[in-house]
Amino acid sequence: MNVEERIKHLRKIIDHHNHCYYVMTKPEISDVEYDHLMRELIELEKEHPELMDPNSPTQRIGSDIDNEFLQANHDYPMLSLANTYSFEEISEFVKKIGKLIPGEPVEYVCELKYDGVSINLQYTDGTLSKAITRGDGATGDDVTANVRTIKSIPLVLSGTGYPRRFEIRGEIIITHEGFERMNRERADTGDPAFANPRNAAAGTLKIQNSALVAQRPLDCFMYHLAGSELPSDNHYETMMAARDWGFKIPASITKCRNLPEVFGYINRWEHERNDLPFNIDGIVIKVNSYRQQGKLGTTAKSPRWAIAYKYKTLQAVTRLKSIDFQVGRTGAVTPVANLEPVQLAGTRVKRASLHNADQIALLDIRLNDVVTIEKGGEIIPKVVGVEKQHRRPDSEPLKYIENCPECGTKLIRKTDEARHYCPNETGCPPQIKGRLNHFASRRAMDIGLAEATIDQLFEKGLVNNVADFYTLQKEQLMLLERFADKSADNLLQSILESKKVPFERVLYALGIRYIGETLARKIVKHFKSMQALSGASYEDLIAVEEIGGTIAESILQYFSREDNLELIQKLSRHGVQMSVSEHQPVQSMKLNGKNFVISGVFQHSSREEIRHLIESNGGHILAAISGNTDYLVAGENMGPAKLEKAGKLGIPVISEEDFYLMIRI
Repeated sequence: MNVEERIKHLRKIIDHHNHCYYVMTKPEISDVEYDHLMRELIELEKEHPELMDPNSPTQRIGSDIDNEFLQANHDYPMLSLANTYSFEEISEFVKKIGKLIPGEPVEYVCELKYDGVSINLQYTDGTLSKAITRGDGATGDDVTANVRTIKSIPLVLSGTGYPRRFEIRGEIIITHEGFERMNRERADTGDPAFANPRNAAAGTLKIQNSALVAQRPLDCFMYHLAGSELPSDNHYETMMAARDWGFKIPASITKCRNLPEVFGYINRWEHERNDLPFNIDGIVIKVNSYRQQGKLGTTAKSPRWAIAYKYKTLQAVTRLKSIDFQVGRTGAVTPVANLEPVQLAGTRVKRASLHNADQIALLDIRLNDVVTIEKGGEIIPKVVGVEKQHRRPDSEPLKYIENCPECGTKLIRKTDEARHYCPNETGCPPQIKGRLNHFASRRAMDIGLAEATIDQLFEKGLVNNVADFYTLQKEQLMLLERFADKSADNLLQSILESKKVPFERVLYALGIRYIGETLARKIVKHFKSMQALSGASYEDLIAVEEIGGTIAESILQYFSREDNLELIQKLSRHGVQMSVSEHQPVQSMKLNGKNFVISGVFQHSSREEIRHLIESNGGHILAAISGNTDYLVAGENMGPAKLEKAGKLGIPVISEEDFYLMIRI
């Protein structure tokens, strides 16, 4: 077997085992055997880049390129379903169908309504060509690079009989197990927990770094095919064919001949949904026959041949024992109810959110009340009502706290906000520790610190603000629990490496209210340096895309404080990046007049570092290969199209090592 045949064989067998593991949940080989096959394929593709295929299973590791999402059109509109919460309305739905197609027997298909993010996959000649979010139903975001990392979505179809071009719709979800694992990992890195699996899936799909997406436990269930030349004249058989092609079609899909069978399906899953490893919020009922679907047609918003029955949100009744008031990183105070433990949605609930003072007053919540709690996929359930008939005679209205429960400072509340805040930013322990955790988190400065370690550093007085990280000494770290030589050295090295983190992440890491990762990038692109940003006026700030009055006021307030300006100066003295350089310093003119295209992933440097080296040695970067290109710098996993074009134009293809030889003195 030659190299090309071996690579094709490995791709085929790895795709098979991906399907067995992620779709059928019946692995045929051990993780060790799977890893061995994958490593061999990676090595062979590295040695033979001319044989690279974008649909290879190795491409599921994602790319570290950060691109803005493009818009793409759906071939067929993605309509919304009409919703109902009653059996009576389902009966009306069935009667209406009987009137629109009189005298014809109608068969229905019932499916679970997965609580995730809708996705539309386009396939051409058996290969995934595009993945598009719902958007406005006609156009959505092209998230193909991210969707390629989801292992339950086939990149190349199996079997035969699929149309040359078609669309298949599905729901991207995260299982309970995957969600809990994600939040444990986020807690370890100091990142805030996700609210629920649906939000986590939606947020993950919009990350503009597919290498990060690949690390998230996304899964996908398919539920609808659209196109011509479908393999059957009905929905159920078409979905069974799609299962043979490699798509994940849950076994819960069921044909129902009449209304009682539909009601039976709904009742069954209302009881069994708590045992599912993922969230559902209802049942979808569809007319099975495509011919009948065509006769029934659609309205402007939804098909007449389908309806969604939504389950009522899960509730339980218990007694409110006490209330804790938690203070977050921004000083926001959140009341949390401590409850007599009660079973709800398969878990034992002891705490529930009370949101804010207005919600407490609206529901007239009092200590020792019997309350109704609700769980709609949230981590912490919420209190939604009071059983006032059980209220004790000596009950008194709850008085919301006036002072911070952590530092005693008088709370404030802005007229346009529902929450109370503690204004003592520099002296309130939860706020200080929250800012330390945020600064060190992976998507900010990426300092390898667990929350428990930050607690120790703070309690021992070693770290009181984020600049103090850069003054830590090894002998101080050795005093911490579970710290030895190696762990202390690793932490100090991580702190040292954080000085290389680009300015946009430094700005995000400071935790200025309302400035998230995306807005930080836009601010940095506009102002270029901390000095320019700190001196900006209100008019300067609102000129930036997505900055309105509230955000501008927040930025102005941050830079008006002397302690914040002093903190920035300390960070700058420690070598933390406080600007971006439009013109890189010239190291040499070795590459003067040479044009480069960079593609792929590199072992020793990031693409940005190679870009910097080219420009600082007199070279120029081109976005695409053309007759003006002098060299293609090729990393791992680059697409074959660029290699092919470079070959046709006679452009030299050089490796990372070749490039370094060119600039070596």
